[in-house]
Amino acid sequence: MANRFTLHARKPAPAAIGQGAAADEAVRIPNIRPQKPKPAPARPAEASHDRTLDARVRIHQRFLDEINLVALESLPPERMREEVHGFVDEHVRNERIPLNANEVEALVDEILDELIGLGPLEPLLKDPTVNDILINGHRNCFVERRGKLVQEHIPFKDEAHLLRVINKIVAAVGRRIDESSPMCDARMLDGSRFNAAIRPVGVDGPLVSIRKFSKNKLELHKLVEFGALTKPMAEVLAAAVYARITTIISGGTGTGKTTMLNALSAFISEDERLITIEDAAELQLQQPHVARMETRPANAEGSGEIRQRDLVKNALRMRPDRVILGECRGEEAFDMLQAMNTGHEGSMATIHANTPRDAIARLEQMLGMTGMPMTVASIRSQIASAIGLIVQLTRLSDGQRKVTSVAEVTGMEGDVIQMQEIFTFRRTGMDADGRILGHFEATGIRPRFLEELIATGVEFPGDYFDPAFRPEG
Repeated sequence: MANRFTLHARKPAPAAIGQGAAADEAVRIPNIRPQKPKPAPARPAEASHDRTLDARVRIHQRFLDEINLVALESLPPERMREEVHGFVDEHVRNERIPLNANEVEALVDEILDELIGLGPLEPLLKDPTVNDILINGHRNCFVERRGKLVQEHIPFKDEAHLLRVINKIVAAVGRRIDESSPMCDARMLDGSRFNAAIRPVGVDGPLVSIRKFSKNKLELHKLVEFGALTKPMAEVLAAAVYARITTIISGGTGTGKTTMLNALSAFISEDERLITIEDAAELQLQQPHVARMETRPANAEGSGEIRQRDLVKNALRMRPDRVILGECRGEEAFDMLQAMNTGHEGSMATIHANTPRDAIARLEQMLGMTGMPMTVASIRSQIASAIGLIVQLTRLSDGQRKVTSVAEVTGMEGDVIQMQEIFTFRRTGMDADGRILGHFEATGIRPRFLEELIATGVEFPGDYFDPAFRPEG
């Protein structure tokens, strides 16, 4: 007997799900004027009066100039805090700086962050509203909050101060960065993705990008509540993953591809053996039988590199039921498609592309990178037979992240890969606050893989695929 598919993978959760549908009003062209940059929001540690801020910065810099940091870092944490507290108290009294007890403690915390943490980066790494930290030289820093980039004051003393923090990060994970090897890509100890480029590559100073690791994994029903997709779309995608429909998640940088991959992976059966392959391990699969592998860059002598293609080949010798590739971006696409076509249906991967059709074109280019003697028709046939579904993610100009298209790959017609869109996001305008308005709708096409879903005991209401249907919410 067929059953309705539920969004909650293996445990019940609140079903209060709404879409927040936008109005079906005519598109209006807003009166666009150049916008003045908004001031960066103040961090809690910067909430005191301006006169005390200057004093705190002065004490902090004096500490860095006068104290032997290497000797201090060798002390136990309690003793280290006592030394820092004594230094701050002495200078506050001598200079008659109007800092209260809370402000003194905050300054001590800042200095301790410098000693045993990552200095000015620590408050941002602890801030749950910050997703990305982007540093363009020690004076120019930005963070992403809720999908929008805002300038942030990070009190690096100078370029040498920023370099000291960079070296602290790379040394902790066994990497190096210097003039002979000026770029580094690594996974930080907390799981965050870290990339840095220093001089001579960084023309105006060190460049740092940190994509913070989210400890709170978003489940699919939460993405529905946030308006990234509708409940019918989510149920169809979850059922497709459960029924082993091979799925590619496509999107630009920062659109939430890894988040979506994590959310959908929750609907993979616990009886299956999964192997994940990533550059920096971010996936948080909850199944009991997961084998994780991670690439490795070349060492200073240029040897020891382990590429994704090497890991994909090795994974196929490890008896996987599904292979999950964190990001498909090169010649490993050939081995991945071979796996999908030879008994590893339901495998998943992400790819950088702006539309489902662009994702197919990128896969064609990647297969061409292998140097294998394959015709265009053969390459496209491999893709069409391997991939069943493409989920397109987009970050809109107002910071919203949406599933803007769900497309099914239906096969070949001549030398052209055929696709049909099942769901789409229609933009209808923009409100006075610059927020994009729109709604999700079905295209009216029923996917061909419905037969496979029905065979697994899953069914959906017929109006899920009706363009006029709007979920309640």
